Amino acid sequence: MTEEAAMQPVISLRSLRKSFGTLEVLKGISLDARKGEVIAILGSSGSGKSTMLRCINMLEIPTAGEVVVTGETVKLKKQGNGLAIADGRQIDGIRARAAMVFQSFNLWSHMTILENLIEAPVHVQGRPRAECVVEARALLEKVGIADKSDAYPGHLSGGQQQRAAIARALAMHPQVMLFDEPTSALDPERVGEVLAVMRALAKEGRTMLLVTHEIAFARDVATRIVFLHEGVIEEDGPTEEVFRNPKSERFRKFISNTQHALLE
Repeated sequence: MTEEAAMQPVISLRSLRKSFGTLEVLKGISLDARKGEVIAILGSSGSGKSTMLRCINMLEIPTAGEVVVTGETVKLKKQGNGLAIADGRQIDGIRARAAMVFQSFNLWSHMTILENLIEAPVHVQGRPRAECVVEARALLEKVGIADKSDAYPGHLSGGQQQRAAIARALAMHPQVMLFDEPTSALDPERVGEVLAVMRALAKEGRTMLLVTHEIAFARDVATRIVFLHEGVIEEDGPTEEVFRNPKSERFRKFISNTQHALLE
């Protein structure tokens, strides 16, 4: 890979807008994420964090703007007052390269954990089943649940299910990982085991965008902080710089309020 190619953004959002009816949730977001960056997306509830993340792999269709994933512009077409997906096959490829880990795990309940991991690599990517099984077992080992390969999701704790969901995303060989509040549905005692897996992925140099309310984790792991407020980026910069000397008064208050809540 040339130096120029290495500097190309893995994800580019350009003037991204998203409305739900008359409510404009994203108001012209522009953002580049480069290879190896771990970007923590912070903000109060309703600020547009999850919507922005879901627009990257078209789980939400933008109202306007452009999304570029690994150099490929997502093809959208005009439909009514907004946009619609123009090429469904392209979206399958985009979702493989930008794999999402959801709040609520989204594992298929009628499949074993192993079957969950190999489903998309075999049936979407067309890879050999035997190869996918070997890799899936290695990934379950990596996230610490190798003994759960033949279990069904309903028999696992929330933390185990979320680690299985991370392994499932990794099975697609993604170029970027998208985490949407991955610990918000977990009991407090299960949060640490999921954060430990995410911390290990960050140390591997994986490109990650994570929406999180775990401020201490974001400060420790993220290379960059993006703070949203009412659908616009209020703060964006290297983690330590942003926390030490925030330019946005709203971000300053957000951090202060969050720290006070943790102390209560």
